[in-house]
Order: sequence, then C-alpha cells, then structure tokens
Amino acid sequence: MNIEWLLQINPVLLALMAALFTWGLTALGSAMVFFFKEINQKVLNSMLGFAAGVMIAASFWSLLNPAITMTEAKGGVPWIPALTGFLAGGAFLYLIDRLLPHLHMGLKIDKAEGIHTNWQRSVLLVMAITLHNIPEGLAVGVAFGVLASTPDATSLAGAIALAMGIGLQNFPEGAAVSIPLRREGFSRLKAFNYGQLSGIVEPIAAVLGAYLVFVMNPILPFALSFAAGAMIFVVVEELIPESQTGNETDLSTIGAMLGFATMMLLDVALG
Repeated sequence: MNIEWLLQINPVLLALMAALFTWGLTALGSAMVFFFKEINQKVLNSMLGFAAGVMIAASFWSLLNPAITMTEAKGGVPWIPALTGFLAGGAFLYLIDRLLPHLHMGLKIDKAEGIHTNWQRSVLLVMAITLHNIPEGLAVGVAFGVLASTPDATSLAGAIALAMGIGLQNFPEGAAVSIPLRREGFSRLKAFNYGQLSGIVEPIAAVLGAYLVFVMNPILPFALSFAAGAMIFVVVEELIPESQTGNETDLSTIGAMLGFATMMLLDVALG
C-alpha cells in the first residue's frame, strides 16, 4: 500500500481523520442496539477483554517502545521520559476519575464516583464510558504527531496501525455500551445516541494531542508515554474488572489475549 501521499497532509488533520474513523466504528457498534435488545454476558465479557488486550498492546508497541527508541536515538536516558510520562498519564486519568461524576454500568446511582452532582443516571453512565475514550483519542493524536519530527512511511504506518487497532476494538465497545443502556430502559434511538456520543471525545482528544506534539516537538517521547499510562489506567481501572463479571472469566481472558495479539500483529506488520 502506497501511503507516501498521506505524508503531505498536516499531522493534526491526519489525527482528526483517524479519530473520526475510530468514532465511526464506535457508532457502528452502537447501532447493534437496533438489532439486539440483550447482550449475552459471555459475549460482553469477551468484547471487554478484547478491548483491554488491544489497549495493552497499543500502549507498548505503539507508544512506549517508540518513546524509548526516540530517546535513545537522541542520546538521552531512555527510561526517563518513558517512566515519567507513563506515571503522569496514569495520574492524569486518576485525577479525572476522582473529579468527573460518572457511574459504572450495572451499579446503583449511590455508587457514582467523582464530585457529587444531581445529574441523571443516564448522564452519569455516559460520562463513565466517555472517560475511557479520552486516552484512546490522545494516543491516536500523539501517534500522528510523531510525523511532525519524523515524516516517514514507517511512522505513518505505525500511526495508522494504532488507529486501526483502536477502531477495531471500538466496534464491540460501542455495542457493549448501547445494548446495556437499552436494558437499562432506554429507547433504541436514545441508547444508540448515547453510545456513539461517548466516542465523540476521541476526535477532540486526538486533535489536542497531535497539536501539542506538533508545536512542542521535544516532548514527544513524554507525550507517547503519557498516552500509554492513561490507557493502562483505564484498562486496569475499568475494562478488566468489568470484563470479569459473572463466572465466565476465561472468556474475558481469551478475549484479552486475542485483542493483544491482533494489535501486536497490526503494529508489527504495518509499522
């Protein structure tokens, strides 16, 4: 595949296009609510496990590893930006988790986290879903922001692989959002709208991440590691616990393995 012509496009615009693609797959997955009212717990656990596996693999292959390689190439101490960025990304998501009012699926409203509000249950549920889309958007944006300093086919292919991987896991993730909302009593249209709207933060975060890297290129290894830390926080805080619901934990584990393998294949084969 000849992708050289894409290198002529502004990296921020490329990040926006890629994030719109990932958002589109979220919407496509959310549209499954028009065909199904219920989702089997085994299927849901497998979907969430797959999403977790993709995000874990992307955190290393597409973010941390390039950050370490870039620092080494510049003669720096490779572990410093990787470690500080990774921990800063986790701390950033922890702060958002503590402040942003949200409610995890299946819990009563008195279990809502973040600052206390009088928001409706539906809003709190969507905020929880939106929360873990922030690092995905940042990751896509930062990956395309790499092109500001290394505008070559390899960097572009790696960024495309990351967008494809995140988009791939966004499809089942969209269904895993909208169908349970339908079970909560939402109409099909409302469940779909909430499901796809949860992904709108990805293009916003992608453009922000790409722009910051574009104008502050020296922070690139830190920014890549920051996005990785944010993604791992979401995986451990939300995706893995939610994928372990019920007694079918083996399926979520298999899903995670397949998700990791898929993302690793995409990144290594394309990047």
